[in-house]
Amino acid sequence: MDKNDLKILVVDDEGDILDLLRYNLAKEGFSVFTAKDGEEGFKLFKAIEPNLAILDVVMPKMHWTELCLKIKSDERYRHIPVIMLTAKSTEKNIVDGLNIGADDYVTKPFSIKVLIARVKALLRRNGGIKEQKTLKIGGIELNLTSREAFLDGEKLELTFSRFQILALFLSHPGTAFSRKEIIVKIKGEDYPVTERAIDVHIVELRKKLKSYGQNIKSIRSVGYKFDTEGIA
Repeated sequence: MDKNDLKILVVDDEGDILDLLRYNLAKEGFSVFTAKDGEEGFKLFKAIEPNLAILDVVMPKMHWTELCLKIKSDERYRHIPVIMLTAKSTEKNIVDGLNIGADDYVTKPFSIKVLIARVKALLRRNGGIKEQKTLKIGGIELNLTSREAFLDGEKLELTFSRFQILALFLSHPGTAFSRKEIIVKIKGEDYPVTERAIDVHIVELRKKLKSYGQNIKSIRSVGYKFDTEGIA
């Protein structure tokens, strides 16, 4: 898909940041849409159905967590990657953001080159995964074309990052990955994220997978692997 066909929504109440992102993303060939508050942002989101959304964590009229949850709780939109812009760089704030469905984060002040690299990486992975087919182990099935997950035939709701992690595990059963390796596999090289964020995703995946959650094994001093033992 040509970049000009890719739509990016930016929601931030700071005009200077909107102008900065609009200019630089457009220069990269993207179609850029902007909003200055959460309510306007959600209306625009539904109207254009962007390929990616960048949301500031401080915005008027609708808290960013509410906006993110509206996106990620709707099966029509939950596959769309969300990047949060935050001036709060503490681990708790980042983990909270990831827990409600954000796929990535950038802390203010940010490098425009870094943010654009994150945008391209998410869009590249989101597009690339559609070229694949399906993965199935036991009652877990991932349709990599439609980005849908199923557990014992029932649709399983996963965020973008958790879908990517599960796809990595199912495509490499029995392989132990360090947290850093998981980050590199699903986010790319030199991605500045806390390893704690991976732990959060794993905890949530285990909950979602119910009895299959026990097959995601913690490997001491290493990381995690998906063990197929006991799966018919």
